[in-house]
This record gives sequence, C-alpha cells and structure tokens, in this order.
Amino acid sequence: MNFITYVGLDVHKATVSVAIAQGQRGGEVLHVGVFPNRPDHIAKLVERLGRNGPQLSFCYEAGPCGYGLQRQLTELGHDCIVVAPSLIPMKAGDRVKTDRRDAVMLAKLHRAGELTSVWVPDDAHEAMRDLIRAQATAVRVLGKARQHLQGFFLRHGRI
Repeated sequence: MNFITYVGLDVHKATVSVAIAQGQRGGEVLHVGVFPNRPDHIAKLVERLGRNGPQLSFCYEAGPCGYGLQRQLTELGHDCIVVAPSLIPMKAGDRVKTDRRDAVMLAKLHRAGELTSVWVPDDAHEAMRDLIRAQATAVRVLGKARQHLQGFFLRHGRI
C-alpha cells in the first residue's frame, strides 16, 4: 500500500528543519533533522524521503524566504503548500516555539488537513510584487529624508 508521507518544513534563511508524519491517522511523526537551505541539499533530502516510494506532500509557513522552495519541490514532482502563519491553528498556552516543534506541528496539521494554503505567485507576479514594494519603500524613505532636510534648514534659519 502506498501511503502519503506528510512533510512539515520550518524554513529559515540558512536551515530547514524537517519532520514527517506517516499517512495514516495516528501514524508516527518523526523529526528528520536540520538541513542547509540550499537547492542541492533539498534535492538530496527529497530523494532520500521518497526512496521507498511514498508520495510526498510538503508544507511550510510563508515568510521572507519566498516561494523558491515551493517551486523547487513542485518541479521535483511533489505537492507543496505554503501556509500563512496567521492561518495555522494554535493551542492555547502553546508558547514554546522551536524549529523542531514547528516542523512536527506542521507535519501533523498537514496530515490532518487543517492547514489552509495561500496563493503562490509565479515568477513574474513575484517580481512585480517585489518591484512595487521597493518603489513604495523608496517613496517613503525619500519623504522622510525631505522632512529631515527641511527641519535642518528651518533650525538654521534657511527657509
């Protein structure tokens, strides 16, 4: 029987913490380890996890690392959802957060079907979004610089 293996990823700039939940409800949930967040290491990890033939379904929280990991996993032929952190169900009083616990929790919730994915933009949409955000930041910084300069001139009697 070919079960789905649900893989929870806690993604950071330099590392990815990985946990797997076996397909059946109540199945084993294991923390696999922490791996470098580099495409070659991710490809090796995916190959290792899929070695025995299970279908892999990945998930991770949206964040500053973007959608490159999702695109890589999809290109490798696996399902991958990206979840907004605000849409992840949390238990009351669950304040201790570690990479390991986050990865295990994501794998469990993904297996239970309790995660809501967000829309993943393609490369063109993401590039346009980045450009618009950069332009908005530049306009905001320019306005602040202008205000500082006008204040400086005013304090020194130059109007």
